[in-house]
Amino acid sequence: MITNTVVDDQYERYSRLFHDLDQSWLSPENLSLYAAAIHNRGAALDNCWGFVDGTVRPICRPKRNQRVVYNGHKRVHALKYQSVVSPNGLIANLYGPLEGKRHDSRLLAMSGLLQKLQQHSYSPAGEVLCLYGDSAYPHRVHLQRPFLRRGVLTENEQNFNRSMSQVRAAVEWVFGDIANYFKFIDFKKNLKIGLSAVGKFYVACALLRNCLTCLYGNTTSKYFQMVPPNLDQYLQ
Repeated sequence: MITNTVVDDQYERYSRLFHDLDQSWLSPENLSLYAAAIHNRGAALDNCWGFVDGTVRPICRPKRNQRVVYNGHKRVHALKYQSVVSPNGLIANLYGPLEGKRHDSRLLAMSGLLQKLQQHSYSPAGEVLCLYGDSAYPHRVHLQRPFLRRGVLTENEQNFNRSMSQVRAAVEWVFGDIANYFKFIDFKKNLKIGLSAVGKFYVACALLRNCLTCLYGNTTSKYFQMVPPNLDQYLQ
């Protein structure tokens, strides 16, 4: 009961931090710094300030509506989330949970992320900044993806894909940080829809992982040599 009460309180008070991109640490000046940090690690893009990806969180097989939450790609019953990760190691935007069968492109459309990027993803000089995702996402001005293998890729296209793939690994590191620090969200036999707030648990864990990153940093922030905001700035 205590755990559920604390999770509910965290969600009600701070889940807003995952919904908008108009926070102080996501100012145009900081977005430009993030883009420079990513480019300095060898990324081909010089205007990419973060990475977007979907994550599949396995759950216990429900008694009802099993097909709704079944993810055919991972072959598990699961909930899905869409995360935007910045080079300072923080999750800047988190959308979900949704049914495990949903495709990443569907999550993107439902989240309204592109509309938020059109409003906030610019440098102080008005230059367009973007996110980078995998081939599941559409190609847009504010959202870039790798060149698709519809034929033989040129050497430049191969080099682009390779350089962006290396820095994009930062997304997986953040997902790993959440699961490693909060082990119970990986114990799917105990994550039962209808008996506990399974979807809310992951959001609360992501929030706490962001707080820990503000205090101590993480692998992603050290890799890009970016200092996250302090805890007061993040939670304001």
